[in-house]
Amino acid sequence: MIPIVEIFPTERQKLYDRLSDKIEIAYNLSRKVVSFQANKEEPIYRWFKYKEGFSSALVKYFLKEYSIKPGKILDPFAGTGTALFAGQELGWESFGIELLPVGVFVMQSREAFNNIDPDKLRGIIKKMWIDLGSLNEYQTIINHISITKDAFPEETEIFLNKYLTYCADLKDSNIQTILKFAAFSVLEEISYTRKDGQYLRWDARTKRELAGKPFDKGKIHSFEEAVRNKLSQIVNDLSPIMSSSLFEQFENKPQVKYPVTVKEGTCLEELPKLKSETFDFIITSPPYCNRYDYTRTYALELVFLGYNNEAVRNLRQTMLSCTVENKGKIDDLKLFYESLGKIDWFDKVLGVYENSAAMAEVNTILGKLNEIDKLNNSNIPRMVRNYFLEMCFVIFEMSRITKSGGYCVMVNDNVRYGGEEIPVDLILSDFAENFGYKINKIFVLPKGKGNSSQQMGNYGRTEVRKCVYLWQKR
Repeated sequence: MIPIVEIFPTERQKLYDRLSDKIEIAYNLSRKVVSFQANKEEPIYRWFKYKEGFSSALVKYFLKEYSIKPGKILDPFAGTGTALFAGQELGWESFGIELLPVGVFVMQSREAFNNIDPDKLRGIIKKMWIDLGSLNEYQTIINHISITKDAFPEETEIFLNKYLTYCADLKDSNIQTILKFAAFSVLEEISYTRKDGQYLRWDARTKRELAGKPFDKGKIHSFEEAVRNKLSQIVNDLSPIMSSSLFEQFENKPQVKYPVTVKEGTCLEELPKLKSETFDFIITSPPYCNRYDYTRTYALELVFLGYNNEAVRNLRQTMLSCTVENKGKIDDLKLFYESLGKIDWFDKVLGVYENSAAMAEVNTILGKLNEIDKLNNSNIPRMVRNYFLEMCFVIFEMSRITKSGGYCVMVNDNVRYGGEEIPVDLILSDFAENFGYKINKIFVLPKGKGNSSQQMGNYGRTEVRKCVYLWQKR
């Protein structure tokens, strides 16, 4: 059989040759800074483990390096609000869009922490444990979905429902949010589960029927122990001598602190509603084209927030197409742009996507690999095709709402399927050029990302680029 690579033209290589002078190894951008890891020293990120996203240090670096004065910043994939709150600390007006309720709740909690008296919180916590000891009647607030059933020991589940019933009766919304956040932050350690890539890994002690080798996650904390520890950690972090706010530990504080504005929803629908040339800076990290399903990774948290099976399925389909379960959104996008009277925008984006030779090459190669069973899931070609198509719409809209001379910083990784590298950095940058961005730099981390163990076995260990793109509006 003739190797796949000899059948097709090398449009990806042509694109690389054209943009190669923009690619630069960024020795000052370590993996720690570009990922969530550098946030571990900040209180909110110590309290709740959210591994999707970048560090506030990265945000502050780009804002300080490429802007003379504060303006308006947007993150259309806001996550837990790292870019928004980092911008706020430097005097920027921060705006975000976030679809995943997990991130929205963390951002709401962060605002609650800024509005609470630590001494008052300490007193309420002390009274709460006394009240919970005498609480006999409670509601069943945790209603499991199929992928979370039997996640907690029975005693833990009862205590968790009592606790949430107690929180629901509190009149102070900030206190209610903080107490709920404490339980929200310990769901993994009180459960039989552990987040493992895009799935939950289950301990053998659960009632669920499990296949494969038994897994022991170690100690499973009781609800009271875990929440007491978490609340103690929160109170201790709130209490030390700091400046005026928990999250503002800087000598040169801005004269004006603007509120953070967050819109819950998909940026595919929220970005087109925004006025053109509004933002001075966009800093974001979209979901990667890596098959991660955040509705499964954060299934316990979604159930905690009240999501049922149907709501989780709808959420999964509404998210950017980055899992093999996602269906195409192009028909819905066309109807949406028609409803806005902007079908010309839709046609422009579709034209750029369809005219991308590198994109066409990727789609063709993945289709051929699928035909000869070289992909471990037959829906990968559809996922990749739709991911880039939807990102094409996102990049068009980001360019439209960026002011002339303004910047967009995007964190993303390249991926590999069936041994074929997909240059996410180059294709998305090519889209950006078509929509009015100048490609200033594609910063590449000194250490890339290796293949999965399965791909390494088949194709060897070949790193793919981990990148930070810097685009500037012409």
